[in-house]
Amino acid sequence: MNAHVLENEIGGGTTVSDWVVVDQSMIDRFADCTNDHQWIHVDRERTERESPFGKPVAHGFLTLSLLSSLSYDCGAWPVHLGTIINYGLDKLRFLAPVKAGSRVRLRSTLKGVEEKAPGRLLVRHHGEVEIEGEDTPALAAETIIMLILEEKAA
Repeated sequence: MNAHVLENEIGGGTTVSDWVVVDQSMIDRFADCTNDHQWIHVDRERTERESPFGKPVAHGFLTLSLLSSLSYDCGAWPVHLGTIINYGLDKLRFLAPVKAGSRVRLRSTLKGVEEKAPGRLLVRHHGEVEIEGEDTPALAAETIIMLILEEKAA
């Protein structure tokens, strides 16, 4: 299957995931996993007093880590075609804070498919993690996966 045929099968339209709540419990668990307990993420009382956001905010890398599950949810990655391997990110920008209790979702648009070797394709999407009720997305990035196509039995 060549890259052009695959691009048609993946579809060039925009896909949107369901909303996911980024609550304080998720933020606290992420802080524990990463040993990043900066007060702006985990200290509710201090953020109410001192933070410009008035409440804790999610780590940027927590929001980034949601890209995988959100991209599967919205159908951005062609799971039915083979094995998907995270290949990298380009143009990652953290644009707005995600306050504890906010809902986020991914809006993803296919940017291209490039054949790297027989049966191995790089698939690029432009993704934005939107925050419900906000004009500015939490982050924008070009996500890249290596798709290893399934070999069909003869």
